[in-house]
Amino acid sequence: MNIIRVYGLFLRHFYLITRSFPRILDLIYWPSIQITLWGFISNFFATYSTYYNNAVGIILTCAILYDFLFRTSIGFNMLFLEEIWSRNFTNLFISPMKISEIITSLVVTALIRALIGLVPAILLTSPLFGISILNLGIYLFFLFLSLYIFGITLGILVSAGLLRFGPSFENIAWSTMFLIAPFGCVYYPVDILPDIFKNIAYCMPLVYIFEEARNILINQTVNIKNIYLAFMLNITYLLIAISLFYYSFNQARKKGTLINIGE
Repeated sequence: MNIIRVYGLFLRHFYLITRSFPRILDLIYWPSIQITLWGFISNFFATYSTYYNNAVGIILTCAILYDFLFRTSIGFNMLFLEEIWSRNFTNLFISPMKISEIITSLVVTALIRALIGLVPAILLTSPLFGISILNLGIYLFFLFLSLYIFGITLGILVSAGLLRFGPSFENIAWSTMFLIAPFGCVYYPVDILPDIFKNIAYCMPLVYIFEEARNILINQTVNIKNIYLAFMLNITYLLIAISLFYYSFNQARKKGTLINIGE
């Protein structure tokens, strides 16, 4: 892998984001609005529900974690779609650019996009609602890392679908997170799901991530097993996603559809 080529492609997307005020505004606007909205909803639950001792802190923390996941996944998809919309994807291979270098650059840039939106949202929670996501302690890093890996995995899977099926697969990029959200148990414990849904949920790393976040905040204890299982599932799905991406790319190249991407 050539670091210079990866860095060059990263700079292309980085400048595309930072030199465009509407793009930056879009990254900051939606997370801030969502966190503010859920903050007021959480205040309502705190007033009329005794399920959580700290409903605002728990629900808002989960909202921030979920938004980071959403921003990472959709950020990767958006970067890949930018290449398709601008009909630039095939142009990349005029240079000695490798698929691994393209993926790496998108992975790094997706993180930058997610952080641009996440940091202002986190800063809003303290003055508006008097809570801090830092209450999760050092384990916050592992939860964020696990969410980041899963978000990238979803992004790679959607990109593989775009390579295989073309722009018609684009709508999946926007609906993937909403499809899996009910099984991720973001705002409620997994026990609330019907048994058939529980079996699906336990196959996803999201359940272990959000269950552990609530466990830390409610019980003030840490279950390392949840963090471990989330990472193991994430690595497994990431390897599958990368393999599917390579397969879809090779199939598109063999069938000659790669040149038509973006048409």
